[in-house]
Amino acid sequence: MEKSLARYIWSHTWRQQLWILAIVAVSMVPYFLSFDLPKLIVNGPIQGEGFETPGATRLFMNIDFTLPMLGQVTLFEGFQLNRQETLFALSLVFLFLVVVNGLFKFYINTYKGRLGERMLRRIRFYLVDRVLRFPPHHFKRVKQAEIATMVKDEVEPLGGFIGDAFVQPALLGGQALTAMVFIMIQNFWLGMIAAAIVCIQIVLIPRMRRRLLILGRERQLTARALSGRVGEIVDGIDTIHVHDTSNYERADIAARLGRIFKIRYDLYQWKFLVKFINNFLAQITPFLFYLIGGYLTLHGRLDIGQLVAVIAAYKDLPGPLKELIDWDQIRQDVQIKYTQVVEQFSVDNLVEPHIQAVTVDPVAPLSDPLAAANLSLSDDSGATFLDRVSFEIKPGETIAIVSTGTGGAEAVAQAFARLNWPESGKIVAGSVDLLELPESVTGRRISYASSDVFLVHGSLRDNLLYGLKHAPLTRVSYEGVEADHRRWAVEEARKAGNPDFDLRSDWVDYAAAGATGPQDLFAQIRHVLEAVFLSQDILDLGLRSPVDPERHKALVERIVELRLALRGRLEAEDLSDLVVPFEPGTYNKEANIGENLLFGAARGPELADRALAANPYFAAVLKQTGLDRTLYEMGMGIADQTIELFSDLPPDHPFFQQLAFMGAEEIPTYQALLQRLNGRSYDTVSEADRAAMTALSFAYIEPRHRFGFLTDDLMTKIVEARNRFYAGLPATLKDAIEPYEPTRYIIAATVMDNVLFGRIRHNHPEGPERIRAIIFGMLDELGLHDEVLDVGLDFNVGVGGKRLTGAQRQKLDMARALLKRADYLIFNRPLLALDQRAQDQVLRNVLEEVRRGGREPAVMWVLGNPSMAAMFDRVMAFDAGQLVADGTYETLHEANDIFRSMVS
Repeated sequence: MEKSLARYIWSHTWRQQLWILAIVAVSMVPYFLSFDLPKLIVNGPIQGEGFETPGATRLFMNIDFTLPMLGQVTLFEGFQLNRQETLFALSLVFLFLVVVNGLFKFYINTYKGRLGERMLRRIRFYLVDRVLRFPPHHFKRVKQAEIATMVKDEVEPLGGFIGDAFVQPALLGGQALTAMVFIMIQNFWLGMIAAAIVCIQIVLIPRMRRRLLILGRERQLTARALSGRVGEIVDGIDTIHVHDTSNYERADIAARLGRIFKIRYDLYQWKFLVKFINNFLAQITPFLFYLIGGYLTLHGRLDIGQLVAVIAAYKDLPGPLKELIDWDQIRQDVQIKYTQVVEQFSVDNLVEPHIQAVTVDPVAPLSDPLAAANLSLSDDSGATFLDRVSFEIKPGETIAIVSTGTGGAEAVAQAFARLNWPESGKIVAGSVDLLELPESVTGRRISYASSDVFLVHGSLRDNLLYGLKHAPLTRVSYEGVEADHRRWAVEEARKAGNPDFDLRSDWVDYAAAGATGPQDLFAQIRHVLEAVFLSQDILDLGLRSPVDPERHKALVERIVELRLALRGRLEAEDLSDLVVPFEPGTYNKEANIGENLLFGAARGPELADRALAANPYFAAVLKQTGLDRTLYEMGMGIADQTIELFSDLPPDHPFFQQLAFMGAEEIPTYQALLQRLNGRSYDTVSEADRAAMTALSFAYIEPRHRFGFLTDDLMTKIVEARNRFYAGLPATLKDAIEPYEPTRYIIAATVMDNVLFGRIRHNHPEGPERIRAIIFGMLDELGLHDEVLDVGLDFNVGVGGKRLTGAQRQKLDMARALLKRADYLIFNRPLLALDQRAQDQVLRNVLEEVRRGGREPAVMWVLGNPSMAAMFDRVMAFDAGQLVADGTYETLHEANDIFRSMVS
């Protein structure tokens, strides 16, 4: 990377810099004229110079000059104006120059701002591009939070400076020099005074600010370290809770914040000292101007117009001068930041750009064998994983790799996936070094899955198809405003050195998955999901998700049929009492009070959860039916009994998982609220406190909680309140709720809620599992299995896939690897979160799936259980960094003691 920020900026923007510097030079002309005008106005029409006689006039705007051999040349004779007209004319010219100078500044600032932002975009992309090209071992030495902070925050000041790098000193220096020259022209000694003070400022202030740069660099380093430490805390939060080290982490963070505070405090002290001295020097010059300039004026050696012009010119001198000094400090500061970025991103053995070049055309199969030639692997500390090992993997082979704890099998799998670069020796595909092959070949013809899973923030579908998104394969047609925006985006991307790939293009390589397009890709997805036993999990997620009625019309149209079919199946299996359906005009005892009052699914936050109790219209309905006091008193009773039963339990007690009223963290809040409200009449309680207590009653279910609060009279009043609610529902709330209707699909509810259209009885402990099993079977019978599975594929996995279980994440990663239909599949202990029986089933399914359709890819599988190696054509065993056995399972089990001990 270029180490000098100035050279880096100039190399990418020299054309733009030359243009804007030319504009700056032109802008100095009206800037100088704006200094001279006050003198002309004061001495001329105001003081009367040139208008000594009544009715006297002077030429205005005459343009003439003398040329050699041609003599006097007049381009414009001008206007004859009297004293008052001259005052008005000169004042208008002054206003015109103000506008012109303002327009110059507007253009220069806008241009340099755009230039800076464009270069900031270039730098950020360049840094991320380098991250994508880092060698794998480098990521073990850096913290992702620090890298992200540098790309996001630490280069941000560079964007503001880049536009100013050459323009600002030219503009500010030009303005300061123009003002200085003008003062010199008016009076030499005043000019020398101003020059002396300016020299002191230019020499003294930058020297004092060097200390600020040192402190600023220390602040940057400590802040970056803090960011990395916070990132570690977030990543390791489970470990912190498990080992009770939260207070150690607090102590560490407090110490780091203390160091940052000391640095920042020193920085502020020094900063304001420098500011004080700078302001003092700036203010002493006007004092000298008034003193000496006034003295010269009193003795007739300086006229008033000149003094006014000098003071006006100096008024514009400290601003540019101060900004010029600030620019120099910023220059040094951003150079330090840029140097730190260069140091962090200057990494040896970067992947060459051509290795990651985009390839749209299909890639030929990798038909050559993969071979390790004298391969040695080690970690970044020098510890040896593998020592000069040679072996070959032929196309179509299935190979089980087993090892002792120090065998190095995992490192071998990583090396064949290019995730661990050889210390010596190499891995070749035919005669070509694997590291020299483009990623368009290795990334498409070699698949890899391990127990260490990376999932992008998005849906299950996004993560499944992630391995197929290599290049934009279609051209999107834009029209109208969108076409203009796309042209602008492409132009700006090219000017900033960014690729102009279109994210709205279809990036999915359907052919690689064995499909011809989106219409038959789903069949391939279903195959791999079933192979890794993930389809049932996704089907369950689909049942617990709402659907898009436009995308899943078949499911929406047949939901009532499925609902009725479920009723019929339950009756046929003598399970009619398992589900209590929602019926208009009746109270559903298995649903909570809030669901019975609302009798519908909330579409937005206005009527969702606890916001329901605070809604003015809903509160008015409760008051009309007399339920406001009843439900408030019920909430008080629930709070009282809950606090009495649960307040002494630890927050992680399993009872809290069953508590629907409040979380463990809310108990102290309600305890204080209960103490405050006890003994007070309902009318004296504030609306907010009423709503907080009433909301507790909404989660109450008599068969589940058994506090004895629900009576027949109360259920009748709740149904009456429901009817009143819908009878007078205002137009503003009609879109906020979707009422339950037995003959229609409720869009705001989940698929499961739509199918059940009721609640499972709480006296059936295995009721939810029985219902799910029945519904799964019915989906297959009615041909809706794929529709619900497709809904489940839209489930958002969360950050890093944390909304999925560990087993689901690992199975999803395997499905992603299988979907690519690669020539070599490498599985590096991919299913550690599954029990042994499940691992065995998945392994058998995967070996069968990879052979589906007549394909014969090679499979390399690092096993956690050596006994599973019997299902492979060939077994390789590693111990102490050496290949100690290579052959069939039967042969090795009989003849190799090390392998036999691994199996036993």
